[in-house]
Amino acid sequence: MIRNPILPGFRPDPSICRVGADYYIAVSTFEWYPGVEIHHSTDLVTWRLAARPLNRAALLDMRGNPDSCGIWAPCLSHADGRFWLVYTDVKRYDGAFKDAHNYITACETVDGDWCDPWYVNSSGFDPSLFHDADGRKWFVNMQWNHRGTGTGGNPKHSSFDGILLQEWSPEGGLTGEVTNIYSGTDRGLTEAPHLFRRGDFYYLTTAEGGTGYDHAVTLARSRDIRGPYEDHPDRHVITTAHAPGHPIQRTGHGQMVETPAGEVYHTFLMGRPIPGPEGTGRFCPLGRETGIERCVWRDDGWLYLETGGQLPREEVPAPAGVTASPAAPDALRRDFADGLLPPEFQWLRSPHPERLFRIESGAAILTGRESWGSWFEQSLLARRQEHLAFAAETEVGFAPATYQQAAGLFHYYNRFKFHGLILTLEDGRRCLRRVSCLGDYPDGALTWPSDIVPVADGPVEMRLEVDRAAGRFLWRQGGDWQAIGGPLDAAIISDEGGRGEHGSFTGAFVGMHCMDITGQGAEARFARFDYLPAGTE
Repeated sequence: MIRNPILPGFRPDPSICRVGADYYIAVSTFEWYPGVEIHHSTDLVTWRLAARPLNRAALLDMRGNPDSCGIWAPCLSHADGRFWLVYTDVKRYDGAFKDAHNYITACETVDGDWCDPWYVNSSGFDPSLFHDADGRKWFVNMQWNHRGTGTGGNPKHSSFDGILLQEWSPEGGLTGEVTNIYSGTDRGLTEAPHLFRRGDFYYLTTAEGGTGYDHAVTLARSRDIRGPYEDHPDRHVITTAHAPGHPIQRTGHGQMVETPAGEVYHTFLMGRPIPGPEGTGRFCPLGRETGIERCVWRDDGWLYLETGGQLPREEVPAPAGVTASPAAPDALRRDFADGLLPPEFQWLRSPHPERLFRIESGAAILTGRESWGSWFEQSLLARRQEHLAFAAETEVGFAPATYQQAAGLFHYYNRFKFHGLILTLEDGRRCLRRVSCLGDYPDGALTWPSDIVPVADGPVEMRLEVDRAAGRFLWRQGGDWQAIGGPLDAAIISDEGGRGEHGSFTGAFVGMHCMDITGQGAEARFARFDYLPAGTE
């Protein structure tokens, strides 16, 4: 069986393609660098991270991008002996505009050096590339209407102004007529277009309803690529908006793939809500994840879920002949002994990681840069939270000379939603403090929910424990673990925290941070980093 999600933790907007017996899924990474994650599988059951291709300034520079901007909704395809990756770099979130710039890059292998990008357009986001049987390539993206009366709303409808189609080639760029081929159903917020062809029809998959609890996968078709497109008899192939008690929620934004034997599957983004602290409602601590469902073509020429209806399952039959099982959670202990950055780690926005950190044999050395709220140069080296309950541990050596220097362990969503345990200087004493930010702008403000705890010279071990909506920090220097401050509200570290599900939509990370707002670049030495899902210690 395939167990959903197939890609746990913050991994939304899955674009899937098959090359021979190999499957690849590209997902959004937003402000986290390098941009785009590509995962590989041979059975649709077990997946591994294969590449993060947008790894140099020529391909991506997100310094200054606001939270929840950056890489939205990549599209991965294969044609002409190459992989093609279409992506958006979104430069603005709030207000009437998005400033969404669309690019294409290509490479013969997913883990190779992708070519410098072709700039395509900026008329909207969620672009994709369709390779037709006659060799022509078609570029589609949603069109953003900054004049829409819904602009600035939560969510906004009238700013989503249909799906644009235009021919594209590497040699000539966009050519020919621009056609608005589809305005969507009455659910609205029509985005995430993917074209494919079967028989006499072109099929257009879109996402609708916003990326929260009203999300849906919508399907339409036409005999002419330029339309008009008729809606699926059920309009939506996958949605859980009508089933709030279903364990999988927020389903939408995916793509169809066929196995070599002709079996059909469809990816989708999803969330797994759990109850928040009393009186706060549900939240998805692992953000928007990637799921998959098995589908069938019926005699009417439309695609449906294998089981009928629109609700995806937690367990899905694997392709015929597949005997693999999903891996059990395992402790991941990193001591940096090989001098390499472990593959699960990313950082924020910058194409110049050498200014933020380096990996030496036996340590990650972070150079203190800008504040916890910076959109430009922030030294945070972190990995995704992938489990509802986990612990993270590190050991930090740091000699702050002022309270403007701090290093420690962070549970981080964005600049307005985080918890941290820091080693800093107060009143001439090296000490530990807790710091939190509990909501989005303009309500987010720093809080200091613990007493100052003086510590002796030498490294300090730090630990974060999270169990669903609750968390706590602990520390030690050679003795037993000691809690510092009271419980943490871990529900803040989610899409639903702060302004709510449409206010931000990335995911929870845990990692190492170093800040030096004196500009002197003080360094912190992290000797290890352990990520321990519940039950693995």
